Parts: sequence; structure tokens; C-alpha cells
Amino acid sequence: MKNDIYILAIETSCDETSMAIVKNGKEVVGMSVLTQMDTHANFGGVVPEIASRMHTENITMVLEDTLQKAKMSVSDVDAIAVTSFPGLLGSLLVGVECAKVLSMVYQKPLISVNHTMGHIFANQLENDMTYPALALIVSGGHTDLVKMNSAYDIEVLGSTIDDSIGEVFDKVARVLGLSYPGGPNIEKLAREGENTYSLPKAMNDQSYQFSFSGLKSAVINLVHNEEQRGNSIRKADLACSFQTAAVDELVRKVKIALENTGIQEFILAGGVSANQYLRGQMEQLMADYHVHFHVPAFKYCTDNAAMIGAAAYPLYLKKQFAGYDLNAQSSFDIKAYMSILKNL
Repeated sequence: MKNDIYILAIETSCDETSMAIVKNGKEVVGMSVLTQMDTHANFGGVVPEIASRMHTENITMVLEDTLQKAKMSVSDVDAIAVTSFPGLLGSLLVGVECAKVLSMVYQKPLISVNHTMGHIFANQLENDMTYPALALIVSGGHTDLVKMNSAYDIEVLGSTIDDSIGEVFDKVARVLGLSYPGGPNIEKLAREGENTYSLPKAMNDQSYQFSFSGLKSAVINLVHNEEQRGNSIRKADLACSFQTAAVDELVRKVKIALENTGIQEFILAGGVSANQYLRGQMEQLMADYHVHFHVPAFKYCTDNAAMIGAAAYPLYLKKQFAGYDLNAQSSFDIKAYMSILKNL
């Protein structure tokens, strides 16, 4: 028992209030997630002010629920971890302030966790990640391809130069008249359609960079032009065509990285990793190249505190603790962050 490390993790970067107690960076002892999705659906997207207010209202209940599920108290844990960046500033501040109070009252070390690293470490919760590995982070805020030499020794190979993949899914969903959240509704509608619309390749080059604004604009222009001509849009077919074009670009860039590096481990992470078409295409690519494929369980794809606890564990072992001057950051430069990690 004394050799085990229990971390109480807090995640409030967007519209989920979540806490979890994670044992040794792998075992979820108890977790609670309270989503605000139904509230924000009334506005067609997340309203930051409402999100932060709801986090404030919910965070105590989520803490109590987590401790009850784990049959533990805050005194029993070894550290408090919290997402401090990136995300919605007001939402992050609720989690950061809660973590600092718990850390101070119970005299537990405080650990600052990058939300993006949390998504990567969601893969550690059910399978052991081995290195070196390639990781593709796909979410509403990120499309990043990185090389992991170890848990916190990471090299950024490429990122999106404009919109993230998740952002584009949501914007195309809105154009097609689909409700929030857009990504899952695009995927659902795409299953009913066929790839019949001709859309441009997202960024047809040999680099590791991504670009999806052109694909998004092509869909928007297609819809507007057809409406002006009085023609109806085959929404299911357009959803399928868009999803195929977007995922094909992700797969193509990962394929280039596999061929150039020869790495035999691949990690898919982020909210968009829940997309079953993307999972299927990546699984097939990894099978073709005989590469070990890691993807989180569906419950760990979207924002949750368990992944933050998993990401905090290597930092705990290195004694990389934060002070009570810890503050939230809404954004960050991924390349600058990765260079800092090399010194840990």
C-alpha cells in the first residue's frame, strides 16, 4: 500500500467538470464527470462565462462523488494534479483554485498538467505505452503529430497551420444544420451516406504540417452555391465525403511519419479519437505497417480527470511540483512547451 501512489486529479478545461483518483498512473480508483453539454447545446457551442459558472457550482459535488466512489478521503492521496493549460481561462481557473486549496489544506504536493499531455496519457490507463512512439493528438483545439522518445521527452513533428480537425468538424456540422456537438453528429450522418462529392485534399504535400481551412471552405462554398442554384444538398453524402477527405489527410501524414522514422508504436489521442471511422482507418494503417496501435477507451477520449492523473504520475516521480503561484493559461506554444520538457 505504501509503495502505491494515489493522485487526485482535476479537469475543468472546457465544459466537463471531472475529478478522479488514479493509482500509479494507471488504475482509476474512482472518477466523476459532470458534463454541461445539454446546457451549451442551446447556444450551439460552449459559452465560456456559463461554463466557468457551472464549474463553480458543480466542483464540490464532483469532489464528493469521486471520493465516495473511491472510498477514500483527500488525506489518503499523495498529490493533487490539475489541468492548468490550455483551455477556457475561466474554466481552468476554477480547477486550479480548487487544486491549490486542497493542496494547501491537506499539505499535498501540487502538480500542473498540460491538457494535451493528458489526452496522450489516456492511453496509459488500459495499456502500457512504450517508446519511442508517434502520437497524433486530434481535438477541438489541436492537430499535432509528435515523436515521443520517453514520457516527457517529446519532439513536435508537425501541427495544423490553421484550423484543428475537431474545429472543422464542428463548423461543417453547423453548415449542414446539425446540432452541437458537431463532430459526433457528422460521424453519425456520414454512416448513412457515400463519398460522392469531390472535395480538395486538405494539404497535399510531404510535410508533417496539417491544414483544414481549405477543406472547410470548400464544403461551405459548395453548400452556398447549391442553395443559390436552388439545388438540395445530399447531407449524408456530403458528411461522408468531408469526413473521408479529412481523415484521409490524417492517415496520409501519419503514413509519411511511419515510413520516415520506422517507429513501431503509434498513439492516437484527443476527443476526435472517438471517431470510429478515424479509428478504423488508423487501425488498418498500423496493421499494414505492423505497428502497435494505441487508442483510448471511448470513455477516456473526451475530457476527463483520469487522463490528467495518468499524465501527472511521471511528473510526481520526477518531483516536478508547482507552487501556490500556479495560474491558468488559455493557450500555449506546443514547441516551446516541448523544449521545456526536455529539461525535466
